[in-house]
Amino acid sequence: MTEETSQRQKPVMIVLFLGVLMGALDIAILGPAIPAIRETFNLDDRLVSWVFSVWVLANLVSVPVMTKMADRYGRKWVYIIDIALFGVGSLVVSLSPTYSILLAGRVMQGMAASGIFPVAGAVIGDVIKPEKRGQAFGMLGSVFGIAFIVGPILAGLMLQLGWRYLYMAVPPFALIVVLLGWKFLPTAKGKGDKKLDYLGLVLLAAILFAVSYSLSVFDTSEVWASLSTGRVAIGFLIAAVLIPVFVFVENRAEDPVLRLNLFRNRQVSLASLNAIGAGINEAAFIFFPTIIVLAHGITTSQAAFMLLPMMFAVAIGSPIAGRLVDKTGSKLIILSSNTLLVLGMFGVATSPSSTTVFYLASSLIGLGMAGLLGSSLNYILIHEARKQERAISQGLITLFISIGQLLAAAGVGAVADSAETPLAGYETAFLVIVVVTLCISAASFLLKNKQDEKETVFGDG
Repeated sequence: MTEETSQRQKPVMIVLFLGVLMGALDIAILGPAIPAIRETFNLDDRLVSWVFSVWVLANLVSVPVMTKMADRYGRKWVYIIDIALFGVGSLVVSLSPTYSILLAGRVMQGMAASGIFPVAGAVIGDVIKPEKRGQAFGMLGSVFGIAFIVGPILAGLMLQLGWRYLYMAVPPFALIVVLLGWKFLPTAKGKGDKKLDYLGLVLLAAILFAVSYSLSVFDTSEVWASLSTGRVAIGFLIAAVLIPVFVFVENRAEDPVLRLNLFRNRQVSLASLNAIGAGINEAAFIFFPTIIVLAHGITTSQAAFMLLPMMFAVAIGSPIAGRLVDKTGSKLIILSSNTLLVLGMFGVATSPSSTTVFYLASSLIGLGMAGLLGSSLNYILIHEARKQERAISQGLITLFISIGQLLAAAGVGAVADSAETPLAGYETAFLVIVVVTLCISAASFLLKNKQDEKETVFGDG
């Protein structure tokens, strides 16, 4: 790579970094903002949870649409449109006179985020040489650690003015990213000569919505009773009916929204499995403050500070893992990351009352998440998919991570609620996550070794 080429890539990486940072900060500031939103609209716990749930639903349903559009019509325009949509959604949230309008704004943000993250990964595949892609993915992965360190601090300062100011600050930021993206992002277009698979898009969106909706309304305190209720069962039933129809349509589509034989590739299947595992472990973060409060008898705000070592581990570990992926290949990083997650989750599950163990265990978890989400999974997908399918392949990671998050959010709550005490329930739930991660790690031994992966990497030109 020449110095001139490297200089041209820096502005592109800055644009991608800023866009992903904007989306990551939105996730980081939501927790501190929720109590104020609840008070403004006089909401109960179930209603206020939809501030997050509608974002996840919109994100899941929109991933295949946004990524397919990016592959078909070009990454630049979809990325810019999504950044702009995110800014508009934030403006709607900040000005919302009613809770329904606020949720509409959150839907817009979720739709936009579904394109920002995977399209950024696809652009890396387009402009960064194979031997440097791990480093680039690591840089983007570090954004989430930075966001979760800076976000709560910014939220704490701006909430003194009011929660709406948190979202009012986003549109000007989005405008800057749009202008920079317009100037620096490459304008190469995808192949749009074939008939777009509209039916496949609709079917996949319907399947994802049905499953994610059922999971989002699942009552973790009454597992079997909840499964038998109409609104939970109907979603799973709709998905069960539509999945074979979707497979039938995709196998006959001229330009399928999702090339199903991609999953015949062992690397892709194993990367998707690890994405589910990463989502399960990431969702466990949601319950860490509760565990800390129960185990240490401190306030929620004090518990938040105990999470800082884990966030620093993500921010520091992501770029390091990215550089190591370039040198060692993805298999070693994935196996090492899963090992760190197992050790960390086991520590939290077995010794939650020990401050020393918690800090050490949570730091190991942060490093493990940095290795999985920062570079290795994206690295596999960017090299195993065809160039014209890079965005949709990156979307698979987002898709399966979200599925893992939804499964864990329901599962951990169900296990915790069924135990004699909440803390004992969380300990059991985390041990279950340890077993699941161990199984995924065992399967990951089937990934390609460094030499075989290198041949694939440099075979894409």
